[in-house]
Amino acid sequence: MVGVKNGVKNQTLSSSVPVGISTVVGAAAPLVLPARPEPLYLHPSNTALIVVDMQNAYASVGGYVDCAGFDISGAQGVIAKVGQAIAAARSAGVLVIYLQNGWDDQYVEAGGPASPNYYKSNALKTMRKCPELQGKFLAKGGWDYEIVPELKPQPGDILVPKTRYSGFFNSSLDSTLRARGIRNLVFTGIATNVCVESTLRDAFHLEYFGVMLEDATHELGGGAIQAGAVYNIETFFGWVSSVGDFVQMLQSS
Repeated sequence: MVGVKNGVKNQTLSSSVPVGISTVVGAAAPLVLPARPEPLYLHPSNTALIVVDMQNAYASVGGYVDCAGFDISGAQGVIAKVGQAIAAARSAGVLVIYLQNGWDDQYVEAGGPASPNYYKSNALKTMRKCPELQGKFLAKGGWDYEIVPELKPQPGDILVPKTRYSGFFNSSLDSTLRARGIRNLVFTGIATNVCVESTLRDAFHLEYFGVMLEDATHELGGGAIQAGAVYNIETFFGWVSSVGDFVQMLQSS
């Protein structure tokens, strides 16, 4: 049976043959990123590194995620890995785009009781449960909203604010990418199973090739959640690679 190997079901079909956009007018031969379920063609000129929500809210002790009771013990390691990917991208001329999640300080952009976000945002729920925290989480201009100091954007990087899990919803991300001829998106950030996966899924539906560097992401919910997100991405929505392979590919160009 096609798709069943050694009697084991639910396996991702894989190949050693590279896929993606192999030819870009005026560009040199493509680079090939080792990835699952197959290698992926990339050109620095049509690729962007997407840094998802690397904010104090998600990666720092005392931020919203920490206060809401989620385990952020792996976040420091992820900060270092994201930093490696950013440095390599900048050196190779790959565009770096930061997504920054949050709302105005009155939380109008968060939506009121008629919005599902009002009930599903753990930041909003935590502030309602603990009134002394009201106004602390993900408000533009506040510490929680800021990008972690280790990963501050530099001149030439682009920062795209967003108000929901997906970086494409009600933002300038799609037009920013299309205006620059970007077709490949390399994802890093937090949380793997929420904002990273949501944005990558939307990228797939908008005809972008999305690849996630799995060791430069961190989940909310535990290791099984990370594994589930990785399976979803490599099987249905995109590709999965590592920071080491990404850096080595760019350094070989």
